[in-house]
Parts: sequence; structure tokens; C-alpha cells
Amino acid sequence: MAIKHGSKVDKSFSASSMTDLMFLLLLFLLIATTLINPNALKLMLPKSSNQLKDKAMTTVSIQDTGRGKYKYYVELQDVGSVDGVERALKERLDGQKEPTVSLHADKTVAWDEIIKVMNVAKDNGYKLIAATSPE
Repeated sequence: MAIKHGSKVDKSFSASSMTDLMFLLLLFLLIATTLINPNALKLMLPKSSNQLKDKAMTTVSIQDTGRGKYKYYVELQDVGSVDGVERALKERLDGQKEPTVSLHADKTVAWDEIIKVMNVAKDNGYKLIAATSPE
């Protein structure tokens, strides 16, 4: 009678669990990148070759709704008017050191409306960056 040695260990490697893991990771990244969309408003920004890398603490958007009417948004929240913009900015930027605001204005917005928001930023001591799309 021959002496039997212990059970033999199978040295093969199964990559099926690794492919499942990679598939789940890819699916997570695809979903996460579609949810991160800072420009939810459809604005046609003016084109510029000069792009700043400064990070704005908040954004103000002006959308032309037609016939001389405009909608004002602060961080995608409709604030109604320039006075609403000022109130919302004071709430968000109160106590911040060197607050920076990014202004997103549609190409068709009248300069008067842009200047009103610029005056709000100047009166409150905010740094204002005009958002543009690259040429």
C-alpha cells in the first residue's frame, strides 16, 4: 500500500473576479462623471483665448429669456433680480477671505445687466471673473 501525500494545491489563477471588479469600477466612473456638471444652464459664452485658472467660490449666471427679460442665478438657484443676486452672494461669501465670483453671461445679454452684477461685486469687495469659452 502506497503512502498518499496530502491534497495537491491548485496553482491556477482565475481572473473572472478581477474583470467583474473592473466592470463595476468603470460603471461607477461613468455614472459619477455624468452627474458632475457645473454648467447646467445652457449659455452661449463669448469666446476668448485668455483663460484664467482662478477658482471661483460661487457663480452668477445671467440668462436671456427674450424680449429684454433676464433670469439671474446664483449657483443654479433662481434669485430673480440683481438685488436677489446681492443677497445670495452675501449669504454665501460672508466671512470669506478674498471672495471670488465667476460671472456667466449669455452672449445676448445687454451690457447694462452685466454692469449691474459687476457693480454688486465691486460694492461688496468681491473679485469678479468673466467666464468665457475657449476659441
